[in-house]
Formats: sequence, C-alpha cells, structure tokens
Amino acid sequence: MTTPEQKSAPAPWWDRLSDGLMAACLAVMALAVFINVVLRYGFGSGINASEELSRLLFVWMVFIGATAAYPKGEHMAFTSLLLPLRKRPALLQGVAALIRAAVVLACGLLGWGAWQQVLVGWDSQSVVLGYNNALLPLPALLSALLIGLMALAQLLRGAPLDLGHESEVE
Repeated sequence: MTTPEQKSAPAPWWDRLSDGLMAACLAVMALAVFINVVLRYGFGSGINASEELSRLLFVWMVFIGATAAYPKGEHMAFTSLLLPLRKRPALLQGVAALIRAAVVLACGLLGWGAWQQVLVGWDSQSVVLGYNNALLPLPALLSALLIGLMALAQLLRGAPLDLGHESEVE
C-alpha cells in the first residue's frame, strides 16, 4: 500500500502526449491490419491502403517512442561497464561528456541523412494513399533534432549519467 508521499508526480505533458500519440498509432495500425485480415480471408479482398498506412504509422510510433525514451534514460545502455568509475567522479564525468558528445554527433548524422530523404521525398507521393513521401523520413529528422538538443543540454549542464541500474543486468 502506498502513502500519498510515495506516489510519484504526474507525468509531464510531453510524456502524456507521446504516450497518447503512440497509443493512437498502435490502435489505428491494429484496427487496419485486423480489418484487412478479415476482409482477405473472409471475403477474398482487402484494403490496399492498410499496409501503407500501417508502415507509416509504425515509423512514426518508433521515433516518437525513441524520443520519449531518451530523457527517461530508457534507451539500451551498458552502464554496468561504467560502474567501476563510480569511485572516480572526475573520470566518470569525462566519460559522460564523451557519451553525450557521441550522441549529439550521431543525432547530427541521422538528422542530416533524414533531411536528405525528406528533400528526396518532397516532390513524390505514396503509391496507394497519395501522402507526401517526405512524411516517412520526417520523424527521424524530428527525433534526431530533439534527442540531439536534449543531449546537448545535458552535455552543457554536465549532467551525471544515471547509474541506478546496478541491480539490472545490462
């Protein structure tokens, strides 16, 4: 039984928004695929747009989730390799800065590649639904931008790494 002091604070608005967007993507994907399966196996015809819509929503859902996971420290990490550095805070802070700089660099590279793909898809339409093909790489660009900004802010603040996962096997 939890006391009022033990209850966690409500999730920030961006967490609730990202959770809602991911749930909406998943619900529409599941419904579209279910209806398509029923139509194909039950009636011998399907909805061609179902596959294209599901692919688009899946890409958006993955990048929304990746962006939402970063500030919570929920991306896969091998923090167990850094546990011996707990006794050397200056070295741990230097390693944290290197990790954050690598994240910023990786986000820059991902963002640049995604921007190139947005430009390529700008003048073309998807085959079935007819949406602008720039919508497919756009979540990668937005995710790279947001994660890169968060990592840069952590780098500039000198935020410590969260090594509170000692009991977990990583």
